[in-house]
Amino acid sequence: MANGVFHTGYGIKIELTHADLGHPDRPELLSEITRPIDQRDRELLQCLEHHRRGVCKAEDEDRSPWMAIRRRTVDGRTILVAAHLPVRQRPTAEESAKHKAMKERIARAADRHGLTAEVEARSTDGKVRNDVLVTGGAERIGWEAQYSPITASTVRRRSQAAADLGIVPLWVTNSDRAALINRAPWARVDDFSWKEISSPRSMLVRGGVRHLQAWKCTPTAQRPCPANGSFCGRFHAHWELPALCIPQKPHTEVDQLVVTSADGEHVPMRIPSQRDPRRVTRVWVPAGDRDEWREMFGPDDDSTQDEPEAPQSELTFTEEALDSTCRYGEENKVFNDRRPRRDTADGAGLHTFSDVPPRLFKIPQQREQRLDATSQQRQAAAALYGCEVWHIGPCAGCGDAIHRYGPGSGHACRTCRERISRPGI
Repeated sequence: MANGVFHTGYGIKIELTHADLGHPDRPELLSEITRPIDQRDRELLQCLEHHRRGVCKAEDEDRSPWMAIRRRTVDGRTILVAAHLPVRQRPTAEESAKHKAMKERIARAADRHGLTAEVEARSTDGKVRNDVLVTGGAERIGWEAQYSPITASTVRRRSQAAADLGIVPLWVTNSDRAALINRAPWARVDDFSWKEISSPRSMLVRGGVRHLQAWKCTPTAQRPCPANGSFCGRFHAHWELPALCIPQKPHTEVDQLVVTSADGEHVPMRIPSQRDPRRVTRVWVPAGDRDEWREMFGPDDDSTQDEPEAPQSELTFTEEALDSTCRYGEENKVFNDRRPRRDTADGAGLHTFSDVPPRLFKIPQQREQRLDATSQQRQAAAALYGCEVWHIGPCAGCGDAIHRYGPGSGHACRTCRERISRPGI
C-alpha cells in the first residue's frame, strides 16, 4: 500500500501520513479524496510511480494506475493507505454466468404461473433498469440478481428510483455479508453454480423471509424468555426464520417468491429495532402475519431513515517521508476491510406486552368476565380439566367453567373454538 498519490485534478502530490496531507491550504482535501468511487472521477487519484515513469508494477497484475484511499488498522492504529483499483469494475465470468442464470430462472417462474416478466426492463426515461420486472395481480416487483459487490449507496439510490415508479425492489444475493441486506427488500440464496441455478432443482430462500411468532412467556412455553432466559408471564412477539419457528415453517422457494411477491401473498416490511429505532430489519413476510402484527402494534414504520454507519476509528498520522515507489504486491499484512455479517438468525422486531389486546380474540370477550358457579361446580371443573380450582374461569364465548388461567389454559372452551375454526358447525 502506498503512502501517497498524485491528484490529477489539482496536479499535486498528496502525503497520506500527514494530517494536512501536505497541503494545509486545502482543508476539504481529505473528504474529497475519500469519497466513494461512484461519487467522483475514477481517474482522480494516480499512482505516484506511474505519474513519474508512465508505468508501475500494479499494471502487470491486471490493476490500473488509478487509486482509492482506504483506512487500514494495524496494532490498534488506523492510518490512510492508497490501493490500486482494478482495470475494470465488472463481474467475473462466473458472476456473470450466475447473474444471467438467475434472471432466466425468475422469468421462467413468472411465465410458468401466468405472470408477465420483462428481462432488462427500462423505464421510459431510461433512469430505472430492472434485471427482471415481474407484474402480478398486486404488485410490480423489480428483481435484481446481485452476485458481484455493490455499495450501500447504490442499492439505496436504485431502490428509491424504482419505488418512485411504483416498483417494489427485490434484491437477491448469495452472500450473508452483502451491502444490500436490510438496505432494501432482499432475499439470500445458496451459492449455487450457474448450472444449478438453471436446473429444475429447488432453490430455497435462506434469508430475507420471516414469520410472525407470538407466545405467552410461561414455564410451559417452548421458548425461553427473550428478556431474562426464564419466564416473565408476559406476551412476546417477533419475526423468526422458518426453521426456528414453533412449529417449524417450510422454507420459501425462489420460484414461489417470484409469484407470491407479485400476487401480494408475501409483502415487504421494515421493522425498526426496539433498542435503536435507526437500525432496521427489512424482510418479506406472509400478508396474514403482517396484518396480525398491525392489529397488535399498529402500522409498520415506513420511514426511510436507515441504520447509521459504524463509527470510524480516529486516524493516526506518522509523518513519514513520501514514497513514490509502487508497492503493489509487497504488502503482507491483512487489509482491514472485512465486511460484517449482515444476515443473521437473530429474531427481529421483538415486542413485549402484558395483555393480549381484546380485538385479537377470535372469540369476543363477554362484557362481564365473571363465572356464575358454586364451589362444588368449580371443584368438579378443576377435576375434569386436571388443574387447580383457582385456575377455573368463564369461557369467553359461552361463559361455562373452563381451565381459564395458569399453565396450559385457554380463553375459550373447545366447542367455541371449533365453532370459530369451522363456521358451518
